Order: sequence, then C-alpha cells, then structure tokens
Amino acid sequence: MYSCYIIIILHTMEALKKNRIILDYNELKRIADAHKVIGHKIVCTIGSWDMLHIGHLRYLIKAKEYGDILVVGADSDRGIKIYKKSDLRPIIPQEERMEMLQYQECVDYITLVDDIDQEGKWQYGLAKILQPHVFVTTIDSYPEEQLNNIRQYASKVVVLPRQAENTSTSQIIEHTAKKHIEKLLEEITQRR
Repeated sequence: MYSCYIIIILHTMEALKKNRIILDYNELKRIADAHKVIGHKIVCTIGSWDMLHIGHLRYLIKAKEYGDILVVGADSDRGIKIYKKSDLRPIIPQEERMEMLQYQECVDYITLVDDIDQEGKWQYGLAKILQPHVFVTTIDSYPEEQLNNIRQYASKVVVLPRQAENTSTSQIIEHTAKKHIEKLLEEITQRR
C-alpha cells in the first residue's frame, strides 16, 4: 500500500513539473511535503532575478547542490520597488522573471514572493510555510537579525559569496545607461 502511495506522489509531481510556477503557497507546501515523504531534501532561495545573468545562474546551480529540490522565490514587482527604493526597477516584469527561472534545469519550482513590508523587509512567508531543509542566500542579502529569523524556519541557512565578480544587474543597468547618455551627448554635441 505504501509503495502505491509513493507512485501516486511521483506521478503527481511529474505532472506538476510541466508547469513549475506555483503561486499558491498551500499548493507549494503540499508538493514540498510530498517530496519530503519520499526523502527529498528541499532547498529554498529568494531573489529578484532581474535581468538574469551568469552570477544568478551560477548561484542557482550552487544552491541546488545543497539538496534534491530547489524552490525559487521571485520577488514581486511591488516588493522590488520598495526595497530597491526605485520606480525604475525591476527591468523585467515578475511574470517574465518567473518564466525565465522555469527554463533553468536546476530550478524545480518557482513562486512569487510579495510579503515585503513598507521598510523593504521580507516577512518570511515562503520559509514559514515550506520549512525547507536548507535556505540559501548570498552575503549582504539579509542583515544578521533577518538571518536569525530565517533560521527559525529552515533547518540550515547557507550564505554563499556572490557568484560573479564583475557582473550584477545594477552594474549592467548603470553601464548601459551611462553608454546611452554618453552617446546622446555626443550626438547633441555633433549637431551644434
């Protein structure tokens, strides 16, 4: 009887993986719990994933090494505007950022993270409901107080160094904007 239950769970999970974007946290919890029943180690991470680049991909691959199932939270457009303190971000809308994550082989499930308070602090909703074995983050993503709060919900917190020395979304945006402004100024100067 127990083996039939596992087979049903495996078939259900395989069907779900065709659309790996799960917006309902309760549904995501049921899926994660099913993975836990069959002994899978759940890893969770959160980020904006704006303008997906090599540092993001290296980070996701590294995060997946800590377990069997990688659940990735993508910050909502609203949340990014609050914690980046800018109406200029994100560059890529949340639906497209989640879709891009879905195409990454190392990512098993994606969800939207929108529980950001007005000060830009995450309220831990995904970690609370998933109770992952491992929560992965990068240096400087959270102050120590928030890391301690995350430790209440995850068995282990892993803090990774940044995975790209010379690439970040902010640097890409700044470099591109600077080049465009320089080009515009050059064209204006030439017209005089």
